[in-house]
Amino acid sequence: MRFAKYLSILVLAALLVTAGFGCKLPSAEEEAATKPITLNMWGVYDESDVIEPFITAYRAKHPNITINYKMYRFEEYEDELLNALAEDRGPDIFAIHNAWVRGYTPKIEPLPPSLTIGYIERSGGALGQETTVTLQQEATITLRQLRDGFVETVYSDAVVPIWNERTETYDDKIVALPLSVDTMALYYNRDILNAAGVPQAPATWVDFQEQVKSITRLDANGDIAQSAAGIGTASNVERYTDILSVLMMQNGTEMTNESGFATFNKTPKALSGRDEPPGWGALRFYTDFANSSKEVYTWNDDMPNSLDAFVTGQTAFFFGYSYHLSQIRAKAPKLNFGISPLPQLEGNPEVNFANYWLYTVSNKTAESDYAWDFVQYMADARNVEAYLEAANKPTALRSLQSKQLEDLDLSVFASQILTAQSWYRGKDWEAVEEAFADMIDSQVYGSMELKDAINLAVSRVNQTL
Repeated sequence: MRFAKYLSILVLAALLVTAGFGCKLPSAEEEAATKPITLNMWGVYDESDVIEPFITAYRAKHPNITINYKMYRFEEYEDELLNALAEDRGPDIFAIHNAWVRGYTPKIEPLPPSLTIGYIERSGGALGQETTVTLQQEATITLRQLRDGFVETVYSDAVVPIWNERTETYDDKIVALPLSVDTMALYYNRDILNAAGVPQAPATWVDFQEQVKSITRLDANGDIAQSAAGIGTASNVERYTDILSVLMMQNGTEMTNESGFATFNKTPKALSGRDEPPGWGALRFYTDFANSSKEVYTWNDDMPNSLDAFVTGQTAFFFGYSYHLSQIRAKAPKLNFGISPLPQLEGNPEVNFANYWLYTVSNKTAESDYAWDFVQYMADARNVEAYLEAANKPTALRSLQSKQLEDLDLSVFASQILTAQSWYRGKDWEAVEEAFADMIDSQVYGSMELKDAINLAVSRVNQTL
């Protein structure tokens, strides 16, 4: 009896194995596709609640992938990132500002032509559930697809020449992808414009000058009683480097040459007939608004921060980005304001200024394929739209622009993305900000000739390369 009982147990076990309920050793492909992987991702400004939906949806197809996201304050981010990367404790995926990309290239793993990605799919009921595991080779986004799908500035910022040791040539490689692209616009106080008899915000810089004259009021002592705009100085103007940069670019300045060196003190070949480099005129135009001897005088160093001045009704205009919108509403919920496109230089091609972040992959990650796969997943038009709505940001994709043109908050910013530009500001962006601040201050206080000031700024910027 004992033998018969033992035999029946063996037969039952064999039947169970034959029926598929037994253990089967996984193949090498299945092991590779299902191994647990953890990716650490760092960002700036993107709150966890707008990134988590990406992670949740991605893990539905890749349940073996864990993605930990951490947001840093801008003030602490770069120092912590550089220290972490140097000490091999850095993230697999990290955010990078569009003006920093080339400086971070030695720390980045460029997007390869293809990725090897595992998929785990389950189907059927509780008892009859089947799991399908596959390891797939997938092509990545190409240079042409990047140019066709994203706005122009993304190609300029996200594509970098990388040295190919095999061919001994430089190959253009995608090194980062954005989820959005912000542009500078002009916020205006409707009540102040109405009181000054100004029917609409300025479309050109000549219009802007004329409205500044109409709005600005000086008291008996010559002090500013009503300012038109926070412009002309450095220390108390939000994003003064961006405002001056876009003035230079609109005036025909080539901010850098093909090698990335600053050239905003030179005259481009296309403008060789001009009496002076276009960057000179832009610097003079900018600082005139802080020159008490000029008709357009409307601002000085004694004024508060330009954003604070706008929300308290001390200025009619404020140059800012879409991210300033929530700050303005939080500080002044009853402020009657509007947003208009950035003024342009009449007769010249339209130029706007791009300010945005991209996500990239560290060259120290052990899982670059999955890291890049997730970055591509986030940037894809089918996935990023929900993020843009939740974060209230302008798109980086051409295909989504038309929809945002109907959005009351984002329409102006989105309308400018096709003509938005930027420029590489070296490995030390803070040094560049200081160089621009000193260049501006030298003209406000008359401490240096304009030519010498702008040449010195170029030299200081090139030292950061």
